[in-house]
Amino acid sequence: MNAISVRALAFVIGLMVLFAIPKLTGNEYVLALGISFAALSVLSGGLNLVYGYTGLLSFAQVGFFGIGSYTAALLVTEQNWSLWSGVAAGGALATAVGMVIGYSSLRLSRHAFAIVSLSFALLCMIVARDWVSLTRGAMGIPGLPAPTINLPGGMRWRIAQPADFYYLLLGFAVFAHALIYGVVTSRLGRAMRAIKLNEPLAQSQGINPLAYKLLAIALSALLAGMVGGLFVFYLTIVDPSIFDFYYTETMLIMVIIGGPGSFWGVLASSAVLTAVPDLLRFTTDLRMVLYGVVLIAAMLLFPGGLGGWLHRRRVARWRQPRVAP
Repeated sequence: MNAISVRALAFVIGLMVLFAIPKLTGNEYVLALGISFAALSVLSGGLNLVYGYTGLLSFAQVGFFGIGSYTAALLVTEQNWSLWSGVAAGGALATAVGMVIGYSSLRLSRHAFAIVSLSFALLCMIVARDWVSLTRGAMGIPGLPAPTINLPGGMRWRIAQPADFYYLLLGFAVFAHALIYGVVTSRLGRAMRAIKLNEPLAQSQGINPLAYKLLAIALSALLAGMVGGLFVFYLTIVDPSIFDFYYTETMLIMVIIGGPGSFWGVLASSAVLTAVPDLLRFTTDLRMVLYGVVLIAAMLLFPGGLGGWLHRRRVARWRQPRVAP
């Protein structure tokens, strides 16, 4: 069995274990961690696509997340849309906004995009707080109903229990990561890497940097908006705190620790860094201090992230001289 087969088998076994967790334990705390991991891994995976593969520092991901949340909540509660229709509309609106931001700022420079994306995230919070007639202001939209999904055969799945949301968010996360993996391992992903490493050289080879950057932004916005539309029904409320900078910090930390441009490294760091803050709750006063120590230690041990460390190890093995038997 070759290395690729071993990795594929390990991946399938890992997925089976994840989907079996609700059957193995009914602990709502474990399920809540799993739901948070599913949502944050999609957000960090989208950010990694933009930052890790095209080199664009983006703070807009939390804005797309919140737009999808508000859109789905408003359409489902006030317009009686189905869950998937509301989620799709939230993803589409987030994508459209992302394209506008990207096209208007990337024609200037990468630095302009970073500044515009940060301003956009802050503006989203202000709009959610002050546009009371639409968003209900600081009170938000509480008491979101348990959504229902129509299944084949006329059956209906009412998503009300933590295990239901766990399956829903984990299933979407698998779809989102499969889509991202398909992009980054294809010709599109290789072109994005080339743009990040040397944009003028990539352009001289016939690659249109703006088109690939917009593609990365659009895909990350779509997935962030859709996962926001699903996650908000688990919270049962959406308010301006959905745009909190905490989410932006968390996503950036996951990408930096995992290694920008490393698909598996960011996915692994998302799992670990979702659990670490909760594991440190045994000391409320020092929890964030210890969390900071963990992050600093990780950066000192893995300056290029987990993915960078693994890449250096592979390169070191390739460079070792082979001794003839």
